[in-house]
Amino acid sequence: MSGTRGSTSPSSQREVRCLDDAQAVCEAAADEFTTASCRAIEAHGVFRIALSGGSTPYRLHRILTEAPYRENMNWDRIEFFFGDERTVHPDHTDSNYRMARDTLLTELDIAPKRVHRMHAEHRDLTGAARRYEEEIASTFDVTRDGTPPRFDLILLGMGADGHTASLFPETEALLERKRWVVGNEVPKLGVQRMTFTYPLINAAERVVFLVPGESKAPALAAILDGPPDVSRLPSQGVAPSDGKLLFLIDQAAGKLLHPATRNSNVVATE
Repeated sequence: MSGTRGSTSPSSQREVRCLDDAQAVCEAAADEFTTASCRAIEAHGVFRIALSGGSTPYRLHRILTEAPYRENMNWDRIEFFFGDERTVHPDHTDSNYRMARDTLLTELDIAPKRVHRMHAEHRDLTGAARRYEEEIASTFDVTRDGTPPRFDLILLGMGADGHTASLFPETEALLERKRWVVGNEVPKLGVQRMTFTYPLINAAERVVFLVPGESKAPALAAILDGPPDVSRLPSQGVAPSDGKLLFLIDQAAGKLLHPATRNSNVVATE
């Protein structure tokens, strides 16, 4: 799969915003969350977001449960989804759902009907992925086999290997062009995951990467400044077809970037 390009569009916009540290990244993400939710609720009465896992969202969730975000958000108009999940029980410490439940959803008393978790603990991961597609389609009132629905906001992290969600280098999910959600085998980790695919991610109104930390610097520089190589750097495949892409990074993560990239440029993707 070497050299596989992601689906990009001239109408996509990429912004890179370099902040002081991880705390500042999460505070900026909380502001993005607020702005996107207000815009979506005003436009169509509901805000549909896909959360990500990892340590950075943990910090973001804590910010969202505190003033002023807790009081200023219309939480009962928000539908929560997940961009990927590990094949573990929802009470397992590695579960993305459990992290969000314990740090955000329970704290805000979000109604269970507004939380759409991935049932990745099921042995039939392909079937579970299809059922999650059906749940997404039902929530958006679209058909599962039609055009991917438009999430108002998708939050993503990025690994030091360039992966995002559970789209890992040299894995089959990178080639998916029709399905919205798939099971993805990750041989280097010896695991399977459930994940959003590029068609669903790139249909979003806004996609925001949260990328703090020095360990991410080499991959981030390759993704933003290097040549296209989605099979090696899956984060390069994220390019909303008619939306906006924002990288919120800190100084440590951005230290290897070209100065023009690091200094909050807005560029059209090629």
